Amino acid sequence: MAKLTKTLVEGLSPDPSGKDTFAWDSETRGFGVRVKPSGVASFLVQYRTVEGRTRRLVLGRVGTITPDQARKLAREKLLEVSKGADPSAERRSQRGALTVGEVCDAYMQAARAGLVMTRFRREKRPSTVGFDEGRIERHIKPLIGGRIANRTTRHDVQRMADAIAAGKTAGTFVGKPRGKAVVTGGAGTAARVVGLLGGIWTWAERRGLVTGGNPAHGVETAASGTKERVLSSAELSALGDVLRAREEDQPYAVAAVRLLALSGLRRQEACGLRWPEVDEVGSCLRLEATKTGRSRRPVGTAATKVLQAIPRGTSEYVFPAQRGNGPADLKKRIEGLFDLAGLSDARSQELRRTFSTIASDEGYSDATIAELLGHAQRGVTARHYIRRPDEALVAAANRIADRIAAALEANEEARVVPIRTVPNAA
Repeated sequence: MAKLTKTLVEGLSPDPSGKDTFAWDSETRGFGVRVKPSGVASFLVQYRTVEGRTRRLVLGRVGTITPDQARKLAREKLLEVSKGADPSAERRSQRGALTVGEVCDAYMQAARAGLVMTRFRREKRPSTVGFDEGRIERHIKPLIGGRIANRTTRHDVQRMADAIAAGKTAGTFVGKPRGKAVVTGGAGTAARVVGLLGGIWTWAERRGLVTGGNPAHGVETAASGTKERVLSSAELSALGDVLRAREEDQPYAVAAVRLLALSGLRRQEACGLRWPEVDEVGSCLRLEATKTGRSRRPVGTAATKVLQAIPRGTSEYVFPAQRGNGPADLKKRIEGLFDLAGLSDARSQELRRTFSTIASDEGYSDATIAELLGHAQRGVTARHYIRRPDEALVAAANRIADRIAAALEANEEARVVPIRTVPNAA
């Protein structure tokens, strides 16, 4: 046994019998070099664990590090062993550890199968799953997807958030199922992506996929600039002018905007509305699937008139798609109507906010407004025994809808033109 030097190591040759050849260092016990039958030589350290098992850990190939560098590494590893560590086992564990991208893939697989619950203890809606997938593929994976999950720190997530806020993941993406998507990034996107990653981590930790703390906790994100935009009477009147002008060539999109304005529905709720969910006698919509699960929404007479003017065809959907059996995707057509009215900074969400603002102006309580918008979590008695909204809620829906209808019609009597059955009208 002699001190391993460059000359000694380079002089080693493979064993003709096909076995590994070892040479051990005289200065550092357990430090040596191994020559494989193929001629590949590597520095290694051999040690015993606290359980008495013999381990060998490769430090690096001969030629990539010097004997002195390898000896220093060996001493560091032996020091860890003296403190109870097992460097070889840790390396094997790291090689088999999941990356951030793989953890996200496992989460998405569960979400698509309906196994990921929202805070309301309901499975995520397909549209929400689609948004999650977009944020993972366009932000999380490009920035930190290759990192080992258990070695990902809050600093890594903070740098990811800063990069998203600065627009470093912006671009145009083309793919299924949502087609072309323009991603701009920004502070709001960064906050939502960090929130999603935090949720993914909590889900994965509960299932033993990751260990340690959640690296998304404590990450600083800038204010997203939450919108407080509501439409004025003049803007509602301008929108009403456009709706009347486009009733002939875009009847379903026009009807959808009217329904959104007069009911306070979310766009997905209105466009996905099914005829069995419309209860004219009860003056309400009995929505089977919303952001908060099943929901019963009181609607005013003005909104009911919009629905009565829509012809009932063979589809169960109020706004049927041109092809297939699903609902129409009216998003772009609705946006186009807003643009024609000079409201390029407003969309369906602003109509919902306008509805709630007018309700507040009328003096209705937060609890009443929450019921009208589907925010409230009603008790067991209400969910199982009350079959229709009370008269006060229906009266509130009527009063708010009448004000909005008057603004849309420029203070003239509300007028709804029946929709003719027009091919490709969606």
